[in-house]
Amino acid sequence: MQASSLARRIRRCVAVRDWAWWQLPPVMRGYVAAPIVAAAVVIVVAGARTDWRAMDLVKFLLLVSCGVISVASTPRMAYINPGVTRDFSTIWALPTAILLPPVYAAIAPITFMAVLQIWVNRGTLYKRVFTCASISLCCVVTSLVFRCFPASFAGGTIGSGLHAFTWTVAVAACEFIGGRLQHFMIVGAIKLANPEERVWSMEWDREALQGLFVEIDLGVLITLAVGLSPALVLIAAPTVLLVRRYLVHPLLLAQSRVDAKTGLLNIATWESEAEGELSRAVRNRDPLSLILVDIDHFKVVNDTYGHLAGDRVLKSLAETLTGQSRDYDRAGRFGGEEFVLLLAQTTEHDACNIAERLRCYVASLEIPTDDRQGAPAVKVTISIGVTALARGESYELTDLLAAADSAMYAAKQAGRNQVAFAAPLRDMGLDAAWNATANAGSGNDGTGHDAPRAEGSPLSGHRVVLVQTEQTAASLCARR
Repeated sequence: MQASSLARRIRRCVAVRDWAWWQLPPVMRGYVAAPIVAAAVVIVVAGARTDWRAMDLVKFLLLVSCGVISVASTPRMAYINPGVTRDFSTIWALPTAILLPPVYAAIAPITFMAVLQIWVNRGTLYKRVFTCASISLCCVVTSLVFRCFPASFAGGTIGSGLHAFTWTVAVAACEFIGGRLQHFMIVGAIKLANPEERVWSMEWDREALQGLFVEIDLGVLITLAVGLSPALVLIAAPTVLLVRRYLVHPLLLAQSRVDAKTGLLNIATWESEAEGELSRAVRNRDPLSLILVDIDHFKVVNDTYGHLAGDRVLKSLAETLTGQSRDYDRAGRFGGEEFVLLLAQTTEHDACNIAERLRCYVASLEIPTDDRQGAPAVKVTISIGVTALARGESYELTDLLAAADSAMYAAKQAGRNQVAFAAPLRDMGLDAAWNATANAGSGNDGTGHDAPRAEGSPLSGHRVVLVQTEQTAASLCARR
């Protein structure tokens, strides 16, 4: 009889040497472990010094239950794509830190993270434990800072008049201090894991500032309500759920624009933005180029290493396109293993050089097939088709796509791992091209090999030239 899924998970947890934490660099390993050990010590010490009371336990269970509901009702996609929205579980930890002894503030985040890990979204365990420990420590700091205020300014109970105002100010200050401390602990871990990660640019993002303001505001209001009467939490909980649903909207909007597997623009969004960029180029008489990229023998990668390894190849190429392009260039997933890149204000010559350097760069990559140390790495090549809109010219987007596709096909026919250029022709739309080639039996033959296109198809009218540039250029052009 096979062991149950629960039993297998328990065995994996007991097998200490198999923990993913051991695969981290020593500095990162220490950074992750320190808050976990510190939080455990704080809970033990604070628990030993706490005068446990039944009324405190009831209030704690009430706040934790609301936090659990907040976590469980947040869509799973909010946890898959963090940073865009919040589940607001931490705002239920604030009244716990202010109104109850510090040990309760340390324990509350453990409950929230356990529910998240077990029932909502199972993440990497050491990351989830590190996040839990950091929140626990910061909640304890919040609790201790609040108790440092004199009774005339804050104190354990809410007064009236000026004291109610100063009490609220103290709560807001404590929440800001604790929240920022926890935030910077997470940022430190991200920077240690990937020094090139641009996390600071997100600090002043409109959505991040909006979420921070709402989180502080709701935390203070809930603390004030529960401080007046625990029964008022029945009014506060629905308000939190409604506000959180409102803040999920930007996430839904963002996810409707991108390809879930690569993070690039999906084809509908890319076409919409490319049309606008093309119209601007025609109107201003600016040059514009289009690059179509196809991974060579991608089916072999999937068949040899599995589709998860194939997904890693797709993500690696997507990161290459976005990481080395300008903010106003448009990179998208065209479909399958094909990608498209629109280069604004870029001439034919520059586009061909960029494409060749991109080809060399990708050919030099070694992409690990999984996260294990010593996992086999896969090397891939790409075939690239380039076309360009010269100054003063006017073409439809479908004309450019047809020319780039024709050039890419010629690059594959020339032996793959090549760059080819084709000038656009008018009224060479893709719809007619696909219909003609489909009727002639061309396209992918289902075996992973590209069957030749029929003679006389609309695409055969392009004059394609293989690009010959510096073969020593092994990196993309610098960000312009």
